[in-house]
Formats: sequence, structure tokens, C-alpha cells
Amino acid sequence: MSKLLLLLFLIPLTFTKWVHAFHLYNLSDSSLFDSYQTSFAATLNPLIVPLTLIHGADAKQAVCLDGTLPGYHLHRGYGSGANSWLVQLEGGGWCNNIRNCVYRKTTRRGSSRFMEKQIPFTGILSNRAEDNPDFFNWNRVKVRYCDGASFTGDSENKAAQLQFRGQRIWLAAMEALKAEGMRFAKQALLSGCSAGGLASILHCDEFRELFPRTTKVKCLSDAGLFLDVADISGGHFIRNLFGGVVGLQGAGRNLPSFCMSHLDPTSCFFPQNIIAGIRTPLFLVNAAYDSWQIQSSLAPPSLDPAGYWHDCRLNHAKCNQPQIQFLQGFRNQMLNAVSDFSKSSENGLFINSCFAHCQTERQDTWFGDNSPVIGNKPIALAVGDWYFDRAAVKAIDCPYPCDRTCHHLVFRSG
Repeated sequence: MSKLLLLLFLIPLTFTKWVHAFHLYNLSDSSLFDSYQTSFAATLNPLIVPLTLIHGADAKQAVCLDGTLPGYHLHRGYGSGANSWLVQLEGGGWCNNIRNCVYRKTTRRGSSRFMEKQIPFTGILSNRAEDNPDFFNWNRVKVRYCDGASFTGDSENKAAQLQFRGQRIWLAAMEALKAEGMRFAKQALLSGCSAGGLASILHCDEFRELFPRTTKVKCLSDAGLFLDVADISGGHFIRNLFGGVVGLQGAGRNLPSFCMSHLDPTSCFFPQNIIAGIRTPLFLVNAAYDSWQIQSSLAPPSLDPAGYWHDCRLNHAKCNQPQIQFLQGFRNQMLNAVSDFSKSSENGLFINSCFAHCQTERQDTWFGDNSPVIGNKPIALAVGDWYFDRAAVKAIDCPYPCDRTCHHLVFRSG
């Protein structure tokens, strides 16, 4: 990391509405956002939690892309939260072809050999009541992501020495956590960000089935509402990406059966075709102008050879009127995608008009002095009100640029 970038990450919390990071284009990786989140978290002196490998998982073929053991980070709850569990599924893009997956297995996204041995817990994972008022004393877990298919694949490619075992990793992790005491949970929340947010949707009803009916179980997806919509060329870039992921990794057999009964596997990897059918209460946190989707599925560089979208892609303030109009159309499609879902009194929504991606793990966007709000309610209180049935939450922001509380992501090309 350059000295300039390091200095930018050390800007105090109250001045973090404008974030600068190296612009790393890799549509199968969320590293451009991860680098910001990890460095930003390090400035807050947060709780540091060690990695636990799931020993014996290899006997069940529940392994990362390179065959190494999967893992998780667990911080124990106490007091009123001793029998409550928050399970966070890590995000980090996907791999949709052999070449991408072979590369991925040389990173922490495909091998526990390269995973950080300890990570910071911030935002919804924080252990401080002032930073995380409703979940600070719960048992809080981050399950590491090393399969490249949102914990859904189950196949292999022997020639490339690749194991696509996301579904088995999911099952092994849940068994390990049950052995750690999760089987006694009175309250449980499955959450995730980005590819992990998609996974929290796909596995929501499976999570519910882990517990007795007397256990209060809900699910939360942050930045997981990836839309099957046209890109700037009129094509379907993200559909091709997801089709590669699902086909390569054999995910179809592990996708929700109610969807697979009438749609193809790729369609059933898209949340818009699943969310209304999930039986377990579900909450969606999403930026209406999701930064990852703008940069990596709507207007990726490969579809923009003349660079017309280059500046807009990096900084929303540099978008011209036709580009803003295109992005407003994307927001409208997102609102259409959640219309049936939102009719259920058990479901919740927080869709703010920000250029952002993953807002629940970052302390500044989850719960802080100047966190984003809709109707004066920050994300942490919206999620808490919904989980504990204190209030119905169906918060949809007015269109950009009306929300002045956003922490917009702004990138610099490296």
C-alpha cells in the first residue's frame, strides 16, 4: 500500500464520507472494497479475533478451492447475549472459470493458507454497546469465504486441482458452530455482505432449519441484491458471470428448490427471483447505487473501451445527466425487484440512495455520530428494530442526490 493511500485511510472517523482507494478491477473479487474496509477498521482499535480452522472438515470434502481447511472467527457472547448467535458470511466476489479459480486459490479467497490469522470485528460484529447497541454481547461469528460461489457449489476439477465445495463448507461450519454452543441458541441472525449477502439469502431457510421452532431466527443481507439487468452495452454482463459460477461449480442442486422448480439455475442465483419465496424473515440493506454493481456489472471497463464511463464509475459527482438517468433506472429496477418481498410484514428494507457497498461491517456506516440515515434512523437501529419486532422497517430513500447523510465511496485509479 502506498504512503499516500495509508495516510488517506488514517483520516479521522468524522471525515470519512469521501473515501479514496486504489481502483482494482477484477469482477470476480471485491478487493477494491475489502482493502478499504480492512484498513479503515484498523484505525478504530477494534476487537481482534483469531481464526479457527474446522478440523475434520476435509474428511467430508468440506474444503477451500485448494483443498485446505475452511475456518471462522468466533467471539463469545455474555450476559443477556450468551444464548444469542450472529453468524456473518464473508463476501469477496466469485470465480466463474478455471483461470479465475486457479488464481483465487492462491489468495485468502480460495485457501486458508493465505487467510489472516486474526481480523478486526467492527460494525455489526463490534463488542462495544456504543458501536453496536443490539448485538454487541451476542456470540458473533465470521465464517470465512474460500469457495468462490457464495457457499453453494459441490463439484471438483481434478485437472486444475480445484475443489468447489461451498455447500459442504456451509454445512461443516454450521455443525462446528452448533458444537460450540449454537445449538442452544434462543435467538439467531444469519448475515453477510456482498457475495456473503447473497449467501445469507440463499441459505436463509437452511439456517432456520438448524434450530427448534422456539428459537427466534432471521436473516440479513447487506449489499447482496445483485440484479439481473442490462448493462451499458445492452447486454447482461452479470448474468454471464453468474452463469459461469453456477455451471462451473455445480451450484444448481443447492439453490432453493421453490425457484429451481420453474426457473433455470442461473436465474435462481439472482436474489430477485428468490427473496419473495424465502419463508424466514429477511432484511435487505442495500445502496440504491451499489458501487460494486456499477463498476463491475453495469459499466465494467471491458464494456467501455472509449472510457465514456471511466470518471463516473470512480466518482458519482463526475457523472453526466444521461449517466445519472441510467443509474436512476437501475434504482427503479431495484425497487421493482423488492416490491413483492416488501409486502410481507415479517420482512424489512433499508435501501439508501448512496454510492456504497457493504454498510453493516463498517463502523462509520453501521452506527456512528454521522452514519447514513433514512428518516433519522441509522442502519443499526433499523435492523435492531426489525429483528426485535420493535417496529416495522420498510425504509426506501428518495432518489439521489437528496440524501446528504451518505458515505459515498469515491475511488482513484491506481
